[in-house]
Amino acid sequence: MKKIILILILFLLGSLNAQADKIKRILVGNKSAKISIIAFESLTCSHCANFHKDVFPLLKKEYLDTGLAKIEFRHFPLDIAAFNASKVSQCKNDGDPKILESLYANQRQWVRGNTVEEANLNLQKYLIKQGFNIDFENCINNKQIEDFVLNDRIDGVKNFKVNATPTIIINNEKFEKTLNYKNLKKALEKLI
Repeated sequence: MKKIILILILFLLGSLNAQADKIKRILVGNKSAKISIIAFESLTCSHCANFHKDVFPLLKKEYLDTGLAKIEFRHFPLDIAAFNASKVSQCKNDGDPKILESLYANQRQWVRGNTVEEANLNLQKYLIKQGFNIDFENCINNKQIEDFVLNDRIDGVKNFKVNATPTIIINNEKFEKTLNYKNLKKALEKLI
């Protein structure tokens, strides 16, 4: 009887891990690059939006598109609007950053509302206007995606002491300098 219970527990744990593995990370660059960057971000964070506007295009051009580095976007929602937007950005589960990038580029268009319902409505209207074909209610109510997003936040705090966004991790070391392209480039050049 104990063997059966143990086998059942192992099967269930394996099943849960398999489900978690089905959600693809949003990643840009060469998956096997020597330099691995993790960006913990909140979709309602204006500093994160500035990173995507001012730093990410240069990073992409010089390091990601050339195969020298990869960047993995992890969720660190600071409020319920960011939490729901994070779930939406993962909903297509294709690892593509299109929704994430659009949400950062047009943050002022959808980050509005005095209630969760208003914020969700603005987010939903924005996604429709941009032509993203997703089932909004299914996305924000999907328990598997919700756990995925929350686990990113837990991992950030536990393993990297993330306490603000954006927080950049380079090859498992927290980037401690002011986040601008000049400082980031200096850190990356030392790793090439």
